Amino acid sequence: MGKIKVENIRVHANHGCLKEETAIGSDYRVDLEITANLQHSAATDKLSDTVDYVFLNRIILEEMKTPSALLEHVARRILNRIFTEDQIIKKATVSVSKINPPIGGDVEQVTIVMSDKRKNFKK
Repeated sequence: MGKIKVENIRVHANHGCLKEETAIGSDYRVDLEITANLQHSAATDKLSDTVDYVFLNRIILEEMKTPSALLEHVARRILNRIFTEDQIIKKATVSVSKINPPIGGDVEQVTIVMSDKRKNFKK
């Protein structure tokens, strides 16, 4: 097994429970770590035998475009797409952070972290 990390993906999106958040939007950071069998691709040196991190980044950017009230919902959608669209991924952990959240204090970011395994995944 091996891991692939796509870290510090920065995106502006319109998530939140407040009307202003969905209208104006906020800055977000997304981090993703996947576990997969990378031994075959290590031997073949072929992109088609591994998990393409360009593909992972595209899923994250696409899912971040769809507004949600909760970051948990966004994270679940990202995980669902990853497991649906790439069969060699065995485990994934996604972190979605809202930068400078409007919570009435000096807070750098709030982050939710969600993980799942292929054996637990239900379409």
